[in-house]
Amino acid sequence: MITTLVVAAQRGDTMAMNDLLGELTPFLGRICGPIALDSGPDAVQEALIAIFRHLRELREPEALYGWARAIAVREAVRIAKRDGRARPEELGEVPSPQDVERAVDIRDVLERLSPEHRAVLVLRDLEGVPEQSAARLLRVAPGTVKSRLHRARESFRHAWRP
Repeated sequence: MITTLVVAAQRGDTMAMNDLLGELTPFLGRICGPIALDSGPDAVQEALIAIFRHLRELREPEALYGWARAIAVREAVRIAKRDGRARPEELGEVPSPQDVERAVDIRDVLERLSPEHRAVLVLRDLEGVPEQSAARLLRVAPGTVKSRLHRARESFRHAWRP
């Protein structure tokens, strides 16, 4: 199904492009939202523009989701940096989970992480992307993926520690 849509869209079929847009938008939103936060919709839009601009270059239509994921992560990190969320904040002042009125939610913790750390968390923990693949997507060494993931997970543990 998706392969047929991609091939038709590559040939200029506007209905196929519209259907492909409907298929990709929620997928990209799940990736861009946690990385770009409030600018998630902007990142999705930028990723869609890049995808449709370069769709004819996609040689293997069955690889659409992996290819789109790579574009989405790069766009989300770029947008997050552009919007000034590139500097992580210290997580020390995060209230404990028992403080019902000031309970920390996942978004609050995500906002305090750098876009690069959010990207690693999304790829590894939400999308289940293997370490080597995450390194290629993010254009960093596998050791960098490991260290970023460790720091991001430690930040979460620290924020949620009772």
